[in-house]
Amino acid sequence: MLDEEIEILEDQISSLVELCRKLREENSTLKVGEKGLTEDNVRLGEKNRLARIKIESIIGKLKALEPQ
Repeated sequence: MLDEEIEILEDQISSLVELCRKLREENSTLKVGEKGLTEDNVRLGEKNRLARIKIESIIGKLKALEPQ
């Protein structure tokens, strides 16, 4: 009976160790993905800022062409 319980506990511990390994691997993958998304967000924010500057410049030029 005791041997059976020990074997069950060993199996449960093995399962938990495997689950922990998988979760660490998944966490690592998610961190890499998060880093990539953060970099994309920064890059897109800069593109957005530059586009806004160009649009404001075009609007200013168009307003200058309007008859006073």
